[in-house]
Amino acid sequence: MSSRQSTETSREPTQPVNQDLAPVNRFTVLTVNTHKGFTALNRRFILPELREAVRSVAADVVFLQEVHGTHEHHPQRYSNWPSMPQYEFLADSLWPQFAYGRNAVYPEGDHGNALLSKFQIIRHDNLDVSISGHESRGMLHSVLRLPGVEGQQVHAICVHLGLREGHRVEQLKLLCKRLSELPADAPVIVAGDFNDWRGKASDLLQPCGLREVFAEHWGKPARSFPARLPMLRLDRIYVRNLKARQPQVLSVRPWSHLSDHAPLSVEIEL
Repeated sequence: MSSRQSTETSREPTQPVNQDLAPVNRFTVLTVNTHKGFTALNRRFILPELREAVRSVAADVVFLQEVHGTHEHHPQRYSNWPSMPQYEFLADSLWPQFAYGRNAVYPEGDHGNALLSKFQIIRHDNLDVSISGHESRGMLHSVLRLPGVEGQQVHAICVHLGLREGHRVEQLKLLCKRLSELPADAPVIVAGDFNDWRGKASDLLQPCGLREVFAEHWGKPARSFPARLPMLRLDRIYVRNLKARQPQVLSVRPWSHLSDHAPLSVEIEL
C-alpha cells in the first residue's frame, strides 16, 4: 500500500497572524469528531450550537474530524446551514488560520479533517491513507509556528482512521513513516478519531516516540464514544517531545448532545 497527497488539501484564510506576540510556552488543544454537524443518528443539525461550545473552550488549536467542505443538498434541507465550509464557519473570528484535508468526495459534496489554529500555519498537506476499495481516510499534517519563539515549530497531525483493524494497522504504519521523516527533536501532536476500540494503537505508536496523554496520566486512553455514555476509547491525543497537563473528556452537556463522540482537551507545554 502506498500513500499519496491529495491534489486539493486545504483552504487558507486571509487574516494575518501577529508573530510579534509574547512567547508561547503553553497552549490548549481540543479534538472533536463533529459528525458533519449532526447529533447522533443524524437526528438534528446542530453545527451553530457546536460552534458556541467549541468557542467556550477557547482552545488554541482545534483538531476536527468528519467536517464538511461542501454539500449540494443540505443547504436546501436546513435553514441554518452555513454559506461557507463547515471548518471556516467553526473557525469564525477566533481562529484566524485553518487548513482542510478532503478525504471523501462524492457527487453531492465532500468531507474530511480540519485544523483551526490561533498560530500561523506555515505549511500543510493531506496524506491519503485510504485502503483501495474501502473507506476514504486521511491524515492532515500541518506545521505551526508559535509566536515570539524564534523558529519554534510544532507539527500537528489530525487523523481519522478506518473501522477495520487491518486497515488501522496499515494506516498507523504510514503515520510512523511520516514521523520518521521529521527531525527527531521536533515537537509533535497527533490527535483525532483512531477508531481503536481494540486498544492496539499505542503499542504500535510507542516505537515512533508517541505518548498518549490520557494513558500517561490515568493509565488508559479516555472513554469517548458514544458521547452520552462513553464506553469505547476511540479518540486520542498523542505527543512527542512535549509535556501534557490536565487532560479532560468533555462528556457533560452540552457536549453529550452535540456529536456521537465526546471531545478531548489537554494543555500542552513546550
